[in-house]
Amino acid sequence: MIPLMKNAFINEYETKQALAEFIMKAPRLSMDTMCFNFEKAFAAKQGRQHAILFNSGGSANIALLQALKNLGHLHQGDKIGFSSLTWSTNVMPIIQLGFEPVPIDCEPRSLNAMSHNIEERLQTTALKAIFITNALGFAGDLDAIRRMCGDRGIILLEDNCEALGTELPSGKAGNFGIAASFSLFVAHHMSTVEGGLICTDDEDLAAMLKMVRANGWDRNLSTKQQSKWRKTFGIKSEFEAKYTFYDLGFNMRPTEITGFLGLCQLKYLEANIAKREKNFKQLHEIVLSNPELIPLDFSHISRLSSFAFPVVCKTPELRDTYCNQFSGAGVEIRPMIAGNMQKQPFYRKYVHTQYDLPGADMIHDCGFYCGNYPELTDADMETLSSCLQVY
Repeated sequence: MIPLMKNAFINEYETKQALAEFIMKAPRLSMDTMCFNFEKAFAAKQGRQHAILFNSGGSANIALLQALKNLGHLHQGDKIGFSSLTWSTNVMPIIQLGFEPVPIDCEPRSLNAMSHNIEERLQTTALKAIFITNALGFAGDLDAIRRMCGDRGIILLEDNCEALGTELPSGKAGNFGIAASFSLFVAHHMSTVEGGLICTDDEDLAAMLKMVRANGWDRNLSTKQQSKWRKTFGIKSEFEAKYTFYDLGFNMRPTEITGFLGLCQLKYLEANIAKREKNFKQLHEIVLSNPELIPLDFSHISRLSSFAFPVVCKTPELRDTYCNQFSGAGVEIRPMIAGNMQKQPFYRKYVHTQYDLPGADMIHDCGFYCGNYPELTDADMETLSSCLQVY
C-alpha cells in the first residue's frame, strides 16, 4: 500500500519525542513566544517582512479577506477572481464574507490559471481582486499576472498552501501578491498537524491580520501599532485596552504546540523539497514517454516543490483505466483537488452565475493524483513508475 502520506512529520519519532518533552515543560500552551518565534523564522525563510500564524490554512484565507475588508480595500459585493481548480477553503471565504466569486479557467498542462486566462476573464468582468491558487506545487506565469494586476489596480493574493518552496526565476511562489496563505496541515511540505500562515510585506495589513486572528483586539500588535489604534479610538489606558475590540475578527489563534512543531519542521524543509522534486522528475520522465498522458509544463518554474504527483489523461476513459491501475497496485489516489469548483454542491447553492471553463472541466474529468513525499522508497517509486506505463 502506498498511501497519500506516510507520516505526520519529517523525522517523526524525534519530533514526537521532542514535542512530548516540550509539553511537559512549557509554562503555557496558549499562543505565546513559540508562535512568535516561528512567525519570525518563517517570514525570514519565505523572504517576507511579516508572517502571521493561524490555527489552519483555511482560517488564514478567511482572515486575509476579512482584514482587507476591515481596511477598506475590499467591499461588500466586490468581484473576486479565483482559480477554478482549487480547494474549497479558497472559495468559501469569498462567499461567506459577501463578495462575488468569479472563476478563472486553468490550463491542463500547468494546472493553474495563466495570464491569458485572466486576460480573457477581464474582457467581460471587472475584478477588484484575484485570489490565485498555486496548485499542487505548480504555478502560473506569476510575473505576467503580477504586472497585469498592477497595471489595472487589481489586488493580487496567492493561495500558496500547496506550493511552499516553489520558485520562479524572479522569486518564490507566495511573494508575487500583496499577501499569500500557507498551510501546515499534515501531508503538506511542513506539518504542525493543523496550522496556517499569511505572509505579507504590508505593515498595516499584518497588524489587521493579528487583530482579526484574535477577536479584533490589539494585544499582539507592536507598541507602534497599538498606539496608532488606541489614539484613533481614544483608548487612554492599558486597562481599558484589554477588552477593546477595534474591528471584526474571529478566534483563530494557534497554540504553542503549533509554534514548536513549526520550528522543528522548518529545519527539514529544504531536504523535503529536494526529495519531492527528485521524485516528481523521475516519474515525469515516464509520463513523457506515454502517449496516453498529458505531460505537465513547468518550464517557467526554476524550482518545483511538488505537493503530489498529478496525472492528466487524454480522455475520461483513460482516466478510469489509470485509476484502476493505481488502485489495483495499492496506490491511494484522489481527484484533482476539487476539480471545476463550479460543480461543487455548495457553489451551486450560493452562486448562480456559471462560466465556461473547458480547461478546468478537462482536468476535472481526466485527472487524478497520488502522494509524493520523502518517505517513498525505491520499491514505491518502481510501483508508481509501473502504474504510469501503457498496458
